Amino acid sequence: MLIGDLLLAHGLVTREDIELAFHRQKENGGRLGENLVALGVLSQDTVDKLIYEAPQAPKTISDTGIPTANLLRLLFKAIYVNSLETASEFAAAIKLPIPVINRLVQDAADRKFIEALGSADQTTFSENRYVMTESGRRFALESLQQNQYVGPAPVSLESYQERIMQQKITNERVEQSKIDNSFKNLVIADDFVRRLGPGINAGKSILLYGPPGNGKTTVAEKVAAIFANVIYIPYCFEVDGQIIKVFDPAIHVPVLPDEKDVPKSGLRREEFDGRWVPCDRPVVITGGELTLEMLDLSYNANAKYYEAPLHVKASNGTFIIDDFGRQLVSPTELLNRWIVPLESRIDFLKLHTGKSFQLPFDELVIFSTNLSPDDLMDPAFLRRIPYKLETIGPNKDQYYEIFKIVAGGRGLEMTERILEIIIDELQVKNSFDLACFQPKFIVDQVIAACKYMGVAPHFTEELITDALRNLYTSNAKGIGSTSAKSQKS
Repeated sequence: MLIGDLLLAHGLVTREDIELAFHRQKENGGRLGENLVALGVLSQDTVDKLIYEAPQAPKTISDTGIPTANLLRLLFKAIYVNSLETASEFAAAIKLPIPVINRLVQDAADRKFIEALGSADQTTFSENRYVMTESGRRFALESLQQNQYVGPAPVSLESYQERIMQQKITNERVEQSKIDNSFKNLVIADDFVRRLGPGINAGKSILLYGPPGNGKTTVAEKVAAIFANVIYIPYCFEVDGQIIKVFDPAIHVPVLPDEKDVPKSGLRREEFDGRWVPCDRPVVITGGELTLEMLDLSYNANAKYYEAPLHVKASNGTFIIDDFGRQLVSPTELLNRWIVPLESRIDFLKLHTGKSFQLPFDELVIFSTNLSPDDLMDPAFLRRIPYKLETIGPNKDQYYEIFKIVAGGRGLEMTERILEIIIDELQVKNSFDLACFQPKFIVDQVIAACKYMGVAPHFTEELITDALRNLYTSNAKGIGSTSAKSQKS
């Protein structure tokens, strides 16, 4: 990992700055950070702060926090499965620096697990190649029987605990201007945003409730996207010799540029720990599929290692429980599982061996529901959610503004006459409440109808009426109910 990668990821320099520092480094030597400071691109304090915050590479086996025997087993599994031959290949596979790899190779040679074959090319400088002995192959196979995890070396439980606390979500202050900017393309009440801001900065839990179709999920997703700090996620961590995978490409978004885009030649690598992945703050969104088992360690009995639960993967980020109350697990069971973490900010997890351990519970939890909170939660749990915000339907002016934005974005002109037709059909004839989702639904329906007829998208009373009939069923209190009643009579 290069310091230039991290500076780019944090938005502190541009790629042009890196190129200039690269050329200066070739002429004058020194580290990349020193050359960026000399060019006046950033201050030494900024470089020092970034280096301090990034996990530092271990210099010795002891510094890894993982027993030598466990690292040797991981190394030999990687060599056996991937047919590796050189120290640099070993280092890339298990993400440990060359000095640590060399010490592991020496230990392996002392145990007669590995033999040096010399360099591949005797005419030019190249690395020594190594081959496993018969004893080494047996050791690799025994290690695979113990568990089949092959990949980056784990970090220790203590290191992971410290890292979660070091990069807490509350360390990042989200200013009012940033929140306002995030919601500028939404038609939303000022007092709602004003009350939301403190909840975001508190980093605890927020309840969004109200009738369906008024933007609860959109608000939750925008809140999650507001955070900008880079954090470090371990590929995995170890507890009592057990491997627990954390990094998940489906959840965690690395911030480093592609290797092909970064100049390598002549650049000195800073001593950052490759077992950690610099990422955006994670966002986990769950809906009706959430079960209680998803909040516990998942043990693969065949591979013999664990997958971290969803909320652990969301550490230092945002965990959104969408459509709360409609999960496979009952609200009571789910809330009982969360009471201790939300209150104490600590979660307890248990291995299949019976050993328990704890992790800091640091994430912004957002509950989103269109059911009545009083029907879902008892007063004791409601008390543990410090921010409760109701999303209500828009008034007529807000509804018109939403419609103009949505229609204009699709090439349609929204007029007050069209609005009156919609309001009359929804509220006067059928007593429906206005909802934020309705303009997009109606616009999509009109465009689909125009496409079917082979004409340019446009509003007509007939097209709008047809769209509204698709908005609700005839048995509902709304569109079509009058005609349905007349047919019955």
